Amino acid sequence: MSAPISVVIPTLNSANSLPATLLSLMEGLDAGLICEVVVSDGGSTDASGAIALAWGAEIVTGAASRGGQLRRGVAATRGAWVMVLHADTILQEGWAAQVKAAMQQGPLCFSLAFRARGFAARWVAAWANLRSDLFGLPYGDQGLVLRRSDYDRSGGYPDQPLMEDVALVRALKGKIHRLPAHAFTRADKYQQQGWLRRGAKNLGLLLRYVLGANPDDLARRYRRP
Repeated sequence: MSAPISVVIPTLNSANSLPATLLSLMEGLDAGLICEVVVSDGGSTDASGAIALAWGAEIVTGAASRGGQLRRGVAATRGAWVMVLHADTILQEGWAAQVKAAMQQGPLCFSLAFRARGFAARWVAAWANLRSDLFGLPYGDQGLVLRRSDYDRSGGYPDQPLMEDVALVRALKGKIHRLPAHAFTRADKYQQQGWLRRGAKNLGLLLRYVLGANPDDLARRYRRP
């Protein structure tokens, strides 16, 4: 039986973080889960592309828009399942066994954790995981593992610069099972802007999106310091 999972990673000047992300995928290759890695680049000017090629990934390119990049990346895959990861996400050791054991439950995500110390980092991660469990809204930095057929049926990622993960999850209309294994993500924006301030800003953006705000306008707010 061939490996079922195609991994899709969107990149934009991600050379500093991409190697660790790719390294954390190696146990999925060893376990016979991953058949390919597709890096969907949005016009990087650093070594992101060279790093991806050196690790044996396939590269697709296009305009910088996370939704559009993910849509192009998934379109290039051939696996029966798709796993989407951000380029600064490191999966916790042991993730492959958990995914393999839970795949028949349907769409999966990982438990969020930040690569930062302190109560604030733990608290924000705990809220994100609770949001996933109660409202079925994991963000993209928690990763997503789902059948390609479910992805296609949902309409896939919309070509938009923000909230593409929320749009897809809402379109799936089913429970997404959160795995105990952590997806460790960088906390740069939280550390620069303050944990409470950044968390409140993200929640506000989510509420505006759910109420119908334009994703392009929200993306400009998201990038604003």
